[in-house]
Formats: sequence, structure tokens, C-alpha cells
Amino acid sequence: MSQSLKPPGSTHDLRAAALLTLALALARLVALFHSPLELYPDEAQYWLWSRTLDFGYYSKPPVIAWSIWATTALGGDAEPWVRLSAVLFQAGATFVVFLIGRRLYGPAVGLAASALYGLMPGVQLSALVAATDAPLLFFLGLTILAYVMLLERPRRPVLLAAGLGAALGMAFLSKYAAVYFLIGLAIHLAASRRARAGWSPPAAGAALVAFAAVVAPNVAWNAAHGFATLQHTAANAAWDGVQLFNVEAMATFVGSQLGVFGPIPLGALLVGVTLAAMRRRLAEADLTLLCFTLPPLVIVTAQAFISRANANWSGAGYLAGAVLVAAWLMRWRARRWLIAAFAIQGAVAAFFLASVISPAIADKVGLSNGLKRARGWSEATKVILDRAEREPGLTAIAVNNRFLFYAVSYYGRDRLGPACPRDTRSFFVSSVRSCDRTGGAPPLASWLLMEGPRNQAETAAPLTAAIGQRVLMVSYEGWRRAEMQADFARSRDLEIGSVWLDARHRRRVEMFVGQGFSPRPRDPVSGLPARPTPP
Repeated sequence: MSQSLKPPGSTHDLRAAALLTLALALARLVALFHSPLELYPDEAQYWLWSRTLDFGYYSKPPVIAWSIWATTALGGDAEPWVRLSAVLFQAGATFVVFLIGRRLYGPAVGLAASALYGLMPGVQLSALVAATDAPLLFFLGLTILAYVMLLERPRRPVLLAAGLGAALGMAFLSKYAAVYFLIGLAIHLAASRRARAGWSPPAAGAALVAFAAVVAPNVAWNAAHGFATLQHTAANAAWDGVQLFNVEAMATFVGSQLGVFGPIPLGALLVGVTLAAMRRRLAEADLTLLCFTLPPLVIVTAQAFISRANANWSGAGYLAGAVLVAAWLMRWRARRWLIAAFAIQGAVAAFFLASVISPAIADKVGLSNGLKRARGWSEATKVILDRAEREPGLTAIAVNNRFLFYAVSYYGRDRLGPACPRDTRSFFVSSVRSCDRTGGAPPLASWLLMEGPRNQAETAAPLTAAIGQRVLMVSYEGWRRAEMQADFARSRDLEIGSVWLDARHRRRVEMFVGQGFSPRPRDPVSGLPARPTPP
């Protein structure tokens, strides 16, 4: 029998959860609008996508670009407005966690769960960067909430099932990691008679139709673009030639989860799973949440073992996990552990927000390396564009790094040509023939190392012979500069620019003018250019 409790009539806990959500959102908004940290390159890439609304993009589904379009339409293109949707999505996810916990276990567990989730270390970062995790977790939370309600046999199951399908569709349009819900659903249907009884043919049909209607435009976009997003996602997940049975990589990933979920919640989750395995029984509510918590953790841990895995790839499991851990800690009457979890994670959240507002705080405790990707891009862009504007007759600026391409696209948006309508083509050389350049600098392109493009920057704006008559070439950190020079009839005036990120780290760009671009043939096997002949 389910141990779920109906929420009482009092609105005290509902009000408390709303105040907690609001307080966290306001604190993050203050940090967001007072932070000197710049966009890191992936954020700049999503901003560039947002200049043209579409149903798909090279490496991600469209919600992140849609969200940035909406917030920048309200406030402009400055960094806080690019990142604003992350705060809003995570605020919504925090409140949805409360609603899930309240419906399954009662308002006290719901409130504790929302606090654990809202203060989760991984959520602190996710709530302040423009990325796909925040919208994924919000829509995934709505999907789980609808599913929990559906299992209670509501009066209008077909309508609720349609809402579940639509929410799941939006989760897929945020990040394809939403597939973990389908995996968890399949496991729950196999393990629980109550789960199977919760679905009727009309409800299942409504969920499928609503889901298909939401994701169909993205499927059509992928079909029209060679399934680029799906291929990129599969490439990220695939074994990429590293050593199999990599115990060290797996241990590193598991250790990183302490910094994503938090040490006490992760420990409680492991203890709870161990106890359940020993007793071979679970309450219905526990089983429901465990089916949506464990698959991402197990699958990504296995992926780390055989290939590689980023710390945040397991994040899809922690929304349900926060509810489950809160329920277990309260059931075990582990009040001190719960308070300690709040205290530790609250202190981490406060330190993180303080570091966002004043990065010198992180520098003083030796954590400056963690912020270097959000520093120095505007100054590096200025170094490049200042050099470009001193060179007469340039037909393009070409960089050899996608991070640098997107950073220059964002921080050079008011100086790069050509001046086209406000869309993705605005900074791409492919539109040079149809637009009159008004900026002081020429348009931006990507130098291709391989025979074909490997990312969207290289796909959309490749350096070609047609625009390669006189090019300012930029090598990021000096990488492959010799090969770049060998692709030109002549190269001259090498200049090295450095930008200090903090007292210990700096970013370097090596620039030269290349004339007569004529790329050498690439090796048919490796795709790489032959080693250039020394002068």
C-alpha cells in the first residue's frame, strides 16, 4: 500500500515553500545582476542561436535558445539577461519538488525536499548559467508531478496524461537526457502493479499524442539537417577510444557527485538503497521515486567507467532524489543529519553567490581556476578586433577554436560585420554578399583543421577561398598555428596577445595576416593536414 499522504487543508507549508523559492530566486537575481563574470563560450553559443528562432540547433534542442530570446527581448543582450531564464526555471523546479514531496509524503517532507533541492550544490551553478539543465529539470519535475497525480486515479486522467506528455515533450526539447524518464517509467511499470493500473488506453494514447505533437517539429528539423543534434548527442555518449575498465575515471565521477548532490544527501541515498536491497521491499512512493533517481546515476557511472562522463550528466536523477532523501531522513528521524545537510549546503550556496558577485573571494581560497572560463573573453575580443581594425583590406577574421568563435561573436557583436538582420547570420561570413558591412571589423569565420566541419561554428562559417584573400588569422593559445600558416600563400606580422584572467592564469592569442587562402589537402584517413614543410 502506498504511504502517500494527502496534503492538509492548511496553507502554512505551501506559503513556506513559496517564500523559500522566492528568497533563493531573489538572492540569485542579486548575484546575477551584480556579477562581473562574463559569458563562458557555450553560453555565447546559445545566445548566438537565439538570434534566429528555430526548432533545433546543431548540438542542443531549442528551448535554451528560445529562453534566451525571450529574456534578451525584455532587457537586452547583457550577460544577466542572457542568463535570467536559468534563475526562473530553477525557481520553478524548486517549487515543483515541494509539490511532489507534499503529494507523496505530506507537506513536511515536501518542504524539506524543496530546501534540499534548492540548496543543492549543482543547482547553485545551474541557476546562474545559460545552459540546458535548468529547463530540463523544471519540465522533468512537472512530468514526474503529473505522473504521481495520475497514479492517484484522478477524475480526469486523460487530460492529466496529456499534460504529462506535453511536459515530457518540453523536457526533451530542453535536453535529450529527458529519456531517463522513459527508462524510469518502463522500470516502474515492470516493478509495480499500481503503476500498471494507473494507465488506461485512453490516458496512454493522450500522453503519446501530446508528447508527439510537442517533439514533432524538432524531429522534423533534425530530419532536415541530417539528424545533427542526435548525432552530436550520441557522439558525446559514445566510447571515444579511451581505455576500457577505467576505474579511476569512474571513481572521479562518483566523487564529483558529492559536489553535485551534496555529501549528506548522497550518503543518505546510498544508505537508503542499500537498506532497501537488504530488506527487498520498498514503499510504493519510495519505489516510484527510486525508478526516476537511479537510472541516470547507474547509466552515467557505467559510462564514466567505459568512456567519460561530466559531473552534471547524472543531474536528471537528483530532482526525484531530493524528495526521496528528504523522506528517508525524516522517516529515520535523522533530524540532526537533515539540519546538517541544510547548514552545509546553505553555506556552500552562500559562498558560491558571494564568489559570483566578487570573484576575488574564490581567488583567495585557491578556486580561481573554476572561474577562468567566465573571464577575459571581452578583453581577448578587444585585442583581436583592435588588430583587425588596424589592418586595411581584410576580407575576414578566422579563428581556430569554437570557444573563441562564440566569445568573439558575442563580445564583438557591435563591431563585427556584416550588418545584417538580427539573426544567426549576422556574424557569419556566409552572408557577406547580401549585407553591407558597417562595423569596423570584417566578418568572422572558422578555420577548419579537418576535411569537414566538426561543430556548428565550422559548419555555419567556414573559412573559404572566396573570402580568404586577406585574413586576420587567430590561433587560440598557439594551437596549430603552423598548419594555419601553411594554408596561405603568404603569412606575415605575427603578434601575440595575452589577457590575464587572475594572478596565475592568462589567455593567449597568436595573430597573423594570411594572404591567398588555399587549404592544403587533408589526409584521407586522419582528416588532418600534412605536417607543414619548415621554411
